[in-house]
Amino acid sequence: MSEVQTAFNSAISLAHKTTQITKPPTQIPLIAKVKVSKDTSGKITVAFPYDPSRISKIKAIEGHKWNPDKKHWSFPDSEGVVHKILKVFGQEQVHIDPTLQSNLSPIIIILDKVSEAVQSRHYSRRTEQTYVNWVKRFIHFYSNCDPLEMGEKEVNAFLSHMAINEHVSASTQTQALCAIVFLYRHVLNKDIGLLEGLIRAKKPKRLPVVLTKQEVKAAIGLLEGDKWLMGMLLYGAGLRLMECLRLRVQDIDFSRNEIMVRDGKGAKDRITMLPELIKKPLQDHLRDVKAIHEKDLAEGWGHVLMPDALDRKYPNAPMDWRWQWVFPQENRWKNTTTGQQGRHHVHETIFQRAVKDAVHKANVVKHAGCHTFRHSFATHLLESGYDIRTIQELLGHKDVSTTMIYTHVLSKGGHGVRSPIDGP
Repeated sequence: MSEVQTAFNSAISLAHKTTQITKPPTQIPLIAKVKVSKDTSGKITVAFPYDPSRISKIKAIEGHKWNPDKKHWSFPDSEGVVHKILKVFGQEQVHIDPTLQSNLSPIIIILDKVSEAVQSRHYSRRTEQTYVNWVKRFIHFYSNCDPLEMGEKEVNAFLSHMAINEHVSASTQTQALCAIVFLYRHVLNKDIGLLEGLIRAKKPKRLPVVLTKQEVKAAIGLLEGDKWLMGMLLYGAGLRLMECLRLRVQDIDFSRNEIMVRDGKGAKDRITMLPELIKKPLQDHLRDVKAIHEKDLAEGWGHVLMPDALDRKYPNAPMDWRWQWVFPQENRWKNTTTGQQGRHHVHETIFQRAVKDAVHKANVVKHAGCHTFRHSFATHLLESGYDIRTIQELLGHKDVSTTMIYTHVLSKGGHGVRSPIDGP
């Protein structure tokens, strides 16, 4: 068997092996089985002797429901539910009803292996979701055919179909291409060729939307509370939306007027300025956040999600004030696996809706959103005479050519060439 076939079938082989019960040594008691079957109503059932750790694992699977009469957990017979159960109890002996073996779809296993490959390379959660969605769409395009039986011809046809028939943008087509190449290169270990003859969507050359200082002031002035602070940081420090929402208390240095942006786009750290205008309001906001955090701690909660599994190295760090979000949610979240409860940062859609409403109420006719504040930050700095390299560092651009796009905005209108109709 080739390495490619081995990679493709390894997960299925492992799933079948978990159904075999091996007799342990006589001095070690036999571990009770987790039984997976289907009841008369068509639901997937999971039964095992009482064990708090197993209950925590089963509750981590979406759609779980406890049946107190029959003493088992049940799930809707949806796509991939059997595989999720196997994954949760991967280190235990599981007995699966033979009629459910067909539910172990190779497609579901491939998608799971894509997720694992993305996570092992420390890509972002959004990249993982995007890659999985595109791989799933690619496989379904060919009626769930085995990806190992497909190659350059099928990939070309799929991506060309997107450009010709679905009229997707060039960036969308490139995103799909990256996901499929990742599948074959890092999951299936198969060479798909040079993809010659691929019809690429035309990439338009667009300029960023920039607001005037008066428009920025009008829009941000209609935001309230912590949303006003977020808007001021996006415009006053040039932060991206998620960089702002993921700020932690220790990332803000009031004495040096600096903000440390951790793990920004491209997994890069950078330092930008802390606007003097918002120092006092931000300090007042953090005092309120700290009072909420102390109340959570007094009630037995107060945990926060940690990066890079630091909570295992420093068990008390998730409760430390330094690691708390600058903009926490109003309601606490609960980890269904561990039972811990804490606060996540504000969800991006909440602020996006607030900005959309503010722009509308300010009578700004431009198509402006959260990222428009960052564009305006860069353009207004250029107008003030700051050099392009300084602005590149503040924005966190890898290449100065990315920052140069704002010079094209400057060359238009009243900041560049004077119209002859306006006289000499």
